[in-house]
Amino acid sequence: MSTDHTEFINRHRRTVVHTPKKKHNNLHMVLLLGIVLLYLVSLIYIVRLAHIDQSTIILSVSVFLLASALAFVARRTQNLQRRQEKELVLLGEVFEGSRGGRLIADSADNTLYCNQKFKELCASKDNSTYSGLVQMFSGNDQAESLFLALSDQAHRGLADSIELYCDKQDFEGWYQVSAQPVAGHAGYIHWRIDNVTEKYTADRAVREEREKLIDFTDNAPVGFYVVDEKGKFLFANATLARWLGADLKKLLESGHLHTYLEEPPEKGRPYDLIESGGDKQLVEIEMKGSGGRTFLASINHNVIKNEDGTVRTRAVVHDLTSERAMRRALKASEDRFRRFYEEAPLGIVLVNDDGMIEDCNSQFAGMMDRKRSKLEGKHFKLLISDADRERVLDAMKHMQEGQPMEEALEVSLQGRDEREIATQLHARRLADGGSTVLHFIDVTEKKSLERQFVQSQKMQAVGQLAGGIAHDFNNLLTAIIGFCDLLLLRHKPGDSSFGDIMQIKQNSNRASNLVRQLLAFSRQQTLRPRVHDITDILTELSHLLRRLIGANIELDMVHGSDLGLIKVDEGQMEQVLINLVVNARDAMKEVGHLSITTENFTNREEISVMEEEMPPGHWVLIKISDTGCGISKDNIGRILEPFFTTKGVGEGTGLGLATVYGIIRQTGGYLDIKSTVGKGTTFYVYLPRISESEEEEEEEHTFEEDSAKDLTGSERILLVEDEAAVRTFAQRALVNKGYEVLCAESGDLALEMLKTEDLDKIDLLITDVVMPGIDGPILAQRIRQSSPNLKIIFISGYTEDKLKEYMGENTYFLPKPFTLKALAAKVKEVLVG
Repeated sequence: MSTDHTEFINRHRRTVVHTPKKKHNNLHMVLLLGIVLLYLVSLIYIVRLAHIDQSTIILSVSVFLLASALAFVARRTQNLQRRQEKELVLLGEVFEGSRGGRLIADSADNTLYCNQKFKELCASKDNSTYSGLVQMFSGNDQAESLFLALSDQAHRGLADSIELYCDKQDFEGWYQVSAQPVAGHAGYIHWRIDNVTEKYTADRAVREEREKLIDFTDNAPVGFYVVDEKGKFLFANATLARWLGADLKKLLESGHLHTYLEEPPEKGRPYDLIESGGDKQLVEIEMKGSGGRTFLASINHNVIKNEDGTVRTRAVVHDLTSERAMRRALKASEDRFRRFYEEAPLGIVLVNDDGMIEDCNSQFAGMMDRKRSKLEGKHFKLLISDADRERVLDAMKHMQEGQPMEEALEVSLQGRDEREIATQLHARRLADGGSTVLHFIDVTEKKSLERQFVQSQKMQAVGQLAGGIAHDFNNLLTAIIGFCDLLLLRHKPGDSSFGDIMQIKQNSNRASNLVRQLLAFSRQQTLRPRVHDITDILTELSHLLRRLIGANIELDMVHGSDLGLIKVDEGQMEQVLINLVVNARDAMKEVGHLSITTENFTNREEISVMEEEMPPGHWVLIKISDTGCGISKDNIGRILEPFFTTKGVGEGTGLGLATVYGIIRQTGGYLDIKSTVGKGTTFYVYLPRISESEEEEEEEHTFEEDSAKDLTGSERILLVEDEAAVRTFAQRALVNKGYEVLCAESGDLALEMLKTEDLDKIDLLITDVVMPGIDGPILAQRIRQSSPNLKIIFISGYTEDKLKEYMGENTYFLPKPFTLKALAAKVKEVLVG
């Protein structure tokens, strides 16, 4: 693993300079040369006297020179060896006497020498080697790469060192490891390891203390500075720099004392604050910072003159702005309190022990819809509703006796025109004990939201119940209506049983309509929205409405011009209008005036309608106004609840307006009601206008249904339905139309059946949605794994909305209850389409 140790090397690099040994003349060489010269001179003299032949002379001289050279080499080698041995002994003594561990290794990291201290520190299964040194710091993930960097530096002739922490038992602490090349021995490295824990700890302690001191001085609530004889800043803390609006680094680099004085002494020295100078200067002076900001400062300025003529000052600066600002802050606090008091989002009332209102803020006056002057001096109990008055007075009495109000009270106040305001009362006795502060939080909207929540929970519970009941009823009605259709195939008009069968079917259809109403107010019915002009719907419905209200009620219809189009289920929209008109007729006791008007409506902001927030948008508004008895305040909040009615027993189900509200909300619209008792009621129906793109899209999907088309076929259909009656009817109906039908009473049995049947020969799957075990959607998913293009029709007493995540290509929906014709038409449409 290669690691960049540039910063580490630059921080610790110490270049080792290898100086070659200086050559000098050896005394032994001089003596030897002298002896040889003397011998040669003597030999020449003897030869001349003895007349020896020349060859003998040459041989003798050669032997002498060789012997002399050998003697010289032997002598020199002996001296060198003796010196090396002394050096080794000396080096060993030095190494063994060292307080640190020493290791000398060759270029292959083989150990040439190590002292006893190194053996104690680094002994391992590798003995006292370089690897043992690395192993000593095995707890450090970067140790190996750092040692490689040290070794690399040493091989390049550079000495280096690092500090590492060792977690080895008995040797825990900080160690300095040094690597130094051995001069004259390429590749040899002298490793040294020293315990520097005490030094490291001491340095760290000093560093921490220094940091603490710097932090203390920089964050002290006073400024400190030191300047020299030229007035240049040598030291300043961060507090002073902040006051002066200067960067601390620049202040110390180029800042001068007089630069930051609003009026520096003209005749004073650069380090003086006043012209008279002095060793101790205690002054109040204006200092200035960046941007021309000035502040009044109190400075305790001590001047210290050194023997060498230099000057150092020691100064402590107090910002007097805070004292000056304190008075301003006090006034501002009073103003702020008054502003908070006046602008607080809750009503505040000051009441004395006699219960008289001494003061109140504008929010309380606005809450009561009265002027403050009309409230001050009035007994506050007169503002409390009769139901809560005694409870509040008891709480006030207990507070006067020293018992604090631990919990807030829910209190109703009486506003103008006996309007009740729901509030939450908090009270506190003032310290002087002479008055009590009452805080009233308007929770009228909160109470309204709580009522909405309770209402929504109630509607959800009733809706779930209604949905479950509707699902079971739809299964029963599907079977009843279906078998009626099968009977009608054999009993034509004129048959004695025809009338009885038609009565059963008609009553079943009435029950089906009741189920649709249950689903409507719980917003679970299946809608088939299309683009319509509300004017067309009202025009077609006008004759029926006139017959419904009777001749004694006058009906006026005012159609708005250029009305936008709406996307609604026409049948459900007709039901909304019929229910509202019938409700108006009943309120007028069959005598009065009924008007229906339409217009475009646009709101730029949210508006409240029946405790709901209608978002900004473009709407088509239908207003249905009557001159009936009106709706009381007590009833108007409950009028949309299912089964709530003011009519006598047998005169109404209580589902009419609940159904209207459910259909409108499911369509994306809103319903609002305005009523005055004795004068009449107006219902406002807001339906969202569709955009041009939605209109064009609707036109593309519009087609005419051929009512006389052939509904027969010969395809193979798998029918899965857990209700035996529905399954039997659907099977007989489809077989009568020529289809081959395979039946299964559950999803599990359907999958078992498909193990023996060829899935490719099945053209259509018709399955119920809710079944025990494997339900319809899961069955469809599993079959789609083998036959992804198989067409599927889901049949259910629940709405199509509950199947949104399962609906897709080649997936269709047929709601229960359905007739024989509706089933055959849906199957033909899916297979042909």
